[in-house]
Amino acid sequence: MSTLIEPSLLEILVCPNCHAPLREEAEAGELVCTDAACGLAYPVRDHIPVLLIDEARKAA
Repeated sequence: MSTLIEPSLLEILVCPNCHAPLREEAEAGELVCTDAACGLAYPVRDHIPVLLIDEARKAA
């Protein structure tokens, strides 16, 4: 299984919108907020997470 970002970095990243932990969705190439009420998905470009709310989309 391929990872988008280093596991140690993923442990400290949180959603900029609600501060919940993020989980990796490698197939989609994004990090998804674990808070169901928020549920924003942030893109990862060249192994760099783009944690800008304006760049996020609402995960399905």
